[in-house]
Amino acid sequence: MSATTLESDQAAGRPAPSLRGFLGLALGSAGVVYGDIGTSPLYAFKESISHVARVGGRLAQGDVVGVVSLMLWTLMVIVTLKYVSILMRFDNRGEGGTLSLMALVQKAGGRASAAILVIGMIGAGMFFGDAILTPAISVLSAVEGLKVVHGLSGRIDPFVAPIALVLLVALFAVQKRGAGGIGRWFGPICVVWFATIAVLGLASLTRAPQVLLALNPLPGLSLLAHHPKIAPAILGSVFLTVTGAEALYADMGHFGRKPIQWTWVALVFPCLIANYLGQGALVLADPSAIENPFFHLAPAWFQLPLVILATAATVIASQAVISGAFSMTQQAVQLGLLPRLTLKPTSEAHVGQIYAPQVNWILMLGVAALVLGFRSSDGLANAYGVSVVGAMITSSVLAVVAIHRLKNRPIWQAFLAFSPFLAVEGAFLVANLTKVVHGGYIPLLIAAALILVMWTWMRGVARVSRAEQSDLTLADVLPMLTSRPPLQARGAAVFLTSNPRSVPAALMHNLKHNQVLHEQVVLLTVKVAPRPRVPDAERVEVKDLAPGFKAMTLSFGFMETPNVAKGMALARAKGLKFDIMRTSFFLSRRTLLPRRSGGLGHLADVLFVFLTRNAVRTADFFQIPPSRVVELGAQVAF
Repeated sequence: MSATTLESDQAAGRPAPSLRGFLGLALGSAGVVYGDIGTSPLYAFKESISHVARVGGRLAQGDVVGVVSLMLWTLMVIVTLKYVSILMRFDNRGEGGTLSLMALVQKAGGRASAAILVIGMIGAGMFFGDAILTPAISVLSAVEGLKVVHGLSGRIDPFVAPIALVLLVALFAVQKRGAGGIGRWFGPICVVWFATIAVLGLASLTRAPQVLLALNPLPGLSLLAHHPKIAPAILGSVFLTVTGAEALYADMGHFGRKPIQWTWVALVFPCLIANYLGQGALVLADPSAIENPFFHLAPAWFQLPLVILATAATVIASQAVISGAFSMTQQAVQLGLLPRLTLKPTSEAHVGQIYAPQVNWILMLGVAALVLGFRSSDGLANAYGVSVVGAMITSSVLAVVAIHRLKNRPIWQAFLAFSPFLAVEGAFLVANLTKVVHGGYIPLLIAAALILVMWTWMRGVARVSRAEQSDLTLADVLPMLTSRPPLQARGAAVFLTSNPRSVPAALMHNLKHNQVLHEQVVLLTVKVAPRPRVPDAERVEVKDLAPGFKAMTLSFGFMETPNVAKGMALARAKGLKFDIMRTSFFLSRRTLLPRRSGGLGHLADVLFVFLTRNAVRTADFFQIPPSRVVELGAQVAF
């Protein structure tokens, strides 16, 4: 499989980093990529072992060893084998993630493109559900460590949720400043975190070294066989160990495949193994520690510093998820899955660091509602996991199609290659569905709402485009305008159009009402390429249509923010001469009128009109100088 797959850096056109650069990328990935999965020890083992304790009362050695075995082998199968070893080889010119993989598969051609699109939308919806749940459960579980600190136990309980809420609101409030300023501390803090949890786990092993039997997968399978009634609940909680695994793939474009892989193998995975084994040994030696085994690993003098370190690590994990949501939003907007939203770059030095204010405040409100509604990580654990496993299954399905189309393998061979992962993830999906009535419906509702928005937007845009489509084509109109030209105005006029073969509505309105054309007319089409970024040398294409008429296409990647002004400057090298301050950009401004019959359905029509009215103005989104914009309004029945 790897023989035909380019390295991420080579595919993206970047030189391989030096050893120092490689270590810097690996250090950065420790915080951004592994922040979520690295803080899972705070709650994953506690939730998993609690199901066995409630049923059996007294914990047997086989129960504890079985739970730890399930956790370790879940990390091995899903993270090490699926993501690190296989899935990260499918990069779209260095970029990863569900939408990036969807674009890669669609670019390869083939049938069932609508099904591929739906799968990508489901994956994106599940990711946003995870983006709301992760900050809430991570920060809550860290602050709950105050309950075991000597002198605070019993008195701090009413303040845990408010403290977590204040930290989270502050985190969302500083997003507009960008993560670059504090981002340089993410890696070092998380390295300290991983080293700390490894040392705590290894120190605890001496209490019950028999927990090392968990390195064998058989005790885990035996546990499920002996407790069939609670097996789904156990698996649902064990799955918490791999929450955040999708970040390995989604953040590949920022750090590269090799640094992420080596950080997992050399640092993160060994530290997680040591800590989970240590928590198991602690519970075997002292069953009363089951209340919060992670923080009971630490001696009394170190518990408060550990709470502070854990809080810092969970804030970093939350920051990584929030930044991932911003990047996913940018991809969705560029791919036409969402209406135009405000996307503000927060760093000139680092491409891809953006701030999406609308998404930021929606996430903050959702996280605040979860913290106030559940008030504990135990309650949130029931809601957590459904969205994560849903995103994982969509990436597996897309990987099957990618193997089929990109590697030219029969579909049955592609399915067979990924069937072990689909089987494991299917088992976890069934297990997590048992949580639906206990809070698991929350991420499903979030995902369903986003999928509804994306589907409505795409269908609405398609209907409006058909309604605006004129029977007149450029081939019909240009001969008429050149043979009997109207009055001519000085300068250049740029008309934006989504269909380069049709006559822009703004051009027809200008002719109809003003009966004038400019000396130079440019019909501009902005395209989104199915790759992350487009080099400047390939960004502009100019064609002569007729005397005074040119067609220009500006191409941008789905990870880029379109900038028409800079694109027009690049067009000078293609022979297009103009003065930007003597150029007018003509845009169509629609007033949408839903049809009484047909359309998208009344509720969908209302939603589409709402999305259209709240979308960012075309001129702002494409970064066109506002002083040069002329908007011509039109009513469109769709």
